[in-house]
Amino acid sequence: MTPAKRIIVVGGGIAGLAAAHRVIELARERGQTVELTLLEARQRVGGTIATERSDGFLIEAGPDSFLSEKPWALALTERLGISHRLARTDDRFRKTFVVHQGRLHPLPEGFQLLAPARLAPLVTSRLFSWPGKLRMAMDLFLPRGAGVTDESLGSFVRRRLGKEALERVAQPLVAGIYTADPEQLSLAATLPRFLELERRERSLILALWRQSRRAPAQAKGVSGARWSLFVTFADGMETLVGALAERLPPGAVRLGTPVGTLTRSGNRLRIAMASGETLEADGVVLATEAHQSARIVRDLAPDLARLLGEIPYASSATVSLGYRREAIPQALDGFGFVVPRSERRPILACTFSSVKYPGRAPDGHALLRVFLGGALDEGLLKEDDEALVAIARGQLAELLGVTGPPLITRIHRHPAAMPQYRVGHLELVAHIEKGVAAIPGLALAGAAYRGVGIADCIHSGESAAERVFEGLGPLKEERL
Repeated sequence: MTPAKRIIVVGGGIAGLAAAHRVIELARERGQTVELTLLEARQRVGGTIATERSDGFLIEAGPDSFLSEKPWALALTERLGISHRLARTDDRFRKTFVVHQGRLHPLPEGFQLLAPARLAPLVTSRLFSWPGKLRMAMDLFLPRGAGVTDESLGSFVRRRLGKEALERVAQPLVAGIYTADPEQLSLAATLPRFLELERRERSLILALWRQSRRAPAQAKGVSGARWSLFVTFADGMETLVGALAERLPPGAVRLGTPVGTLTRSGNRLRIAMASGETLEADGVVLATEAHQSARIVRDLAPDLARLLGEIPYASSATVSLGYRREAIPQALDGFGFVVPRSERRPILACTFSSVKYPGRAPDGHALLRVFLGGALDEGLLKEDDEALVAIARGQLAELLGVTGPPLITRIHRHPAAMPQYRVGHLELVAHIEKGVAAIPGLALAGAAYRGVGIADCIHSGESAAERVFEGLGPLKEERL
């Protein structure tokens, strides 16, 4: 009988939970006995994902949804048997607004993150000036770029579509997704689709228009007939965390267990805990932030630690506010609004949570979530909670006409939680992966490497589990 192998997952966020769950799946599929341990420094699993229900409001501390067009999250919900608990967006209100000169303007229909797929809505939009519209239309005639492997998103948008497209659309939309500075954000690592469109078809506008002609549903943001582009759970994103944790063996999860350093002990890896306890394992998945993983591997692999330390992080915060609907004179007929940096306002965006998804507020009420901080305004987060609430309320009063105090207020801070994919990020990740490959039994997972979304993190965790599992010697012997 093959002795049990021990696999340790460090980090109980969504990537770590997905890795641990995949280990159990693989062990069951292949008839292999595995001893699994998941170590989490905090007193709960889930990382930034947490859901609170209070007075009829459903409040998300972190991510409120995942992308359905990336298959890994949906596939996991199917395997967990919780896909029936998913909820789609209300596509009657798919509009996104952009703040310009103190007013909310709808993003022109067909505008796909960086570029327009349709010219007619662009021409009639009041978001852009006529010189700005003409500059965007020049994309139809501009030659391809110089063929560099990577450039900043800011440089790319400015080159193809002009300053207004960057300042009024690309920058605020990207800030909402990556909390990043577009002048440093890697296009190849974040939005490679647009880089490929230019290489293949030269004009972004023509390329997007052709795509919309071939696949009208996708151009409208619909991912298949069943799901919208963004998907959540009717009872909140913590549904996914709970389902994953429930599938792990009893006693596998150890909370309040910070990890010290990782070293080698013969053919095994040894983890020293902050408490002084040590554990040995045949395989280890580090599913922590890159700066934490750098600290953990510094004795085992100093060069790898140095590379991991080169991935910077940004901090952010959200302020969720619940109101009676009559306190908000503005029509909430969209998913929310983004705020360009050029508007010189202290917030990044606001999601109309109770419009975007059902069940987020009681009847006759509304739930709004304001985003602050990010790479361009981290200093704001030095303010205390009372000040952040005052900022959020002040901006909602100015932009939406909100009156009176909120019925419920929640603040969630996420210090050093969002990795910044700067120009050259993919090259850096390739070097990191080469360094990890030289250490038998070790794998990395998480948002720091090849995608920051929930689906990306699930894919990262599952892939790390598979790499570690495949490296367990007896498995190879059994297949001969």
